[in-house]
Amino acid sequence: MRAQAIRIIGIDPGLRRTGWGVVEADGVRLSYVASGLVTSDAEGDLAYRLRQLYEGLVGIITSFKPQEAAIEETFVNKDARATLKLGQARGMALLAPALAGIGVAEYPPNVVKKTVTGTGHGGKDQIAAMVGFLLPKATFDSADEADALAIAICHASHRQTAWAIARGARLATAR
Repeated sequence: MRAQAIRIIGIDPGLRRTGWGVVEADGVRLSYVASGLVTSDAEGDLAYRLRQLYEGLVGIITSFKPQEAAIEETFVNKDARATLKLGQARGMALLAPALAGIGVAEYPPNVVKKTVTGTGHGGKDQIAAMVGFLLPKATFDSADEADALAIAICHASHRQTAWAIARGARLATAR
């Protein structure tokens, strides 16, 4: 009996540009569905910008109907304000699929890179090249889109383990 194809949205959160990519995983076979960017008005107030990101992601989720979502975990950098703003954008990226009833998995950047490129320290160009190799029909115009597709690919590879870990954590906290 063949496993049913699963549609996955990968999200690369950012306050200015949030990349998104949708793939279908059917066993080990991956198919490109779509990708793009959700942008916010750089001149707008923070609350308005976060609303733009949230509404953009809700529209994409409504259009493409993914069954699972994957988001890259935030890395902490030296600029605390930038990290905080990225965290707020990431909050919108987590909220949109969660409110749609979609399971959300999170992956550290080095796990995404290692899954897609074979090394945990691959650069943007290397990620884009491997995404193009793994999804030959993919068309993307930015590193943010390539990263989002890489996150979706990572989830397709690790999804069974990710859900088992999440289920175990829920059971442990319920005790």
